[in-house]
Amino acid sequence: MYRVLVLVLAAVGIVGVACGGGDESAEDQRLHVVTTVSPITSIADAIGGERIKLDGVVPEGVNSHTYEPAPSVARTVSSADLIIVNGLELEAPLLRLAEANKPDDVIILLLGDQTVAPEQWIFDFSFPATEGRPNPHLWTDPILGLRYAELIEAELARLDPDNASFYATNLAAFRTRIEALDAAIIEAVATVPEGQRKLVTYHDSWPYFSLRYGFEVLGAVQPSDFSDPSPRELASLIDQVKAAGVPAVFGSEVFPSDVLETIAEETGATFVADLRDDDLPGESGDPEHSYLGMMVANMESMITALGGSAEAFAGLDLGPALGQGAR
Repeated sequence: MYRVLVLVLAAVGIVGVACGGGDESAEDQRLHVVTTVSPITSIADAIGGERIKLDGVVPEGVNSHTYEPAPSVARTVSSADLIIVNGLELEAPLLRLAEANKPDDVIILLLGDQTVAPEQWIFDFSFPATEGRPNPHLWTDPILGLRYAELIEAELARLDPDNASFYATNLAAFRTRIEALDAAIIEAVATVPEGQRKLVTYHDSWPYFSLRYGFEVLGAVQPSDFSDPSPRELASLIDQVKAAGVPAVFGSEVFPSDVLETIAEETGATFVADLRDDDLPGESGDPEHSYLGMMVANMESMITALGGSAEAFAGLDLGPALGQGAR
């Protein structure tokens, strides 16, 4: 269930995935794939592995809504065989740069636009229907993340049919992991008291997740202009959090928030500071430095803070298919 009660909501890395192994001559023959935010880069890496040359151009830990690409990104884009973006206007400045600098025959794969139809878009105060920009954070629903992987696999196979079976094998392995993650989330959510399945976050990244798993999004404290809420808005937030009996409020790994700490202090809620939407945990080369690792880390934080058990996530396979994975 997705219902907005708070009137102040949020708007939403180079990632540790760059190029595969192999010698220079082999690398020259591979597809050059350019991606944007780190979850998308990680998913592309899980499918393409060492058979593609992968450049994620949005640095982790930055605001992907306002990120202005450096001039060097234009050079990277100009040699791409495939450009993969989230779409739904998440990376508007980068998309304009890509359109201006990509080779004429190279497509830009807009994942979000091909994953949910307009009638499935979620609008809120940060992404009002009057502006026509839906909330673009689809990937926090892992089933929508799987759809991203399917779209990427199909495009890689089209461009590189000699390696189509490799991409298909990796997609099958990724699907197995996503299905296991989805089942674990459902099991873990069932341990959270129903009245505590409520989210107050700094960044408004969880509406599609909440729709799938039965959470109520009360709101997020970051307005669409990325300022802090006014004193009156803050007081309203505190009142609503108290009235709803929210057990925990969730800060962002990327955006530290004194506001959420204040809300927690005034309401007695627990402040959890490490929720992530596009910043991968760990370091490049770590198994958890991946889309799957990010989702598991989020679930372990979220479920336990809301009074549930994270035991369902123990033993989930975060490793890559065929050993290539997020590097």
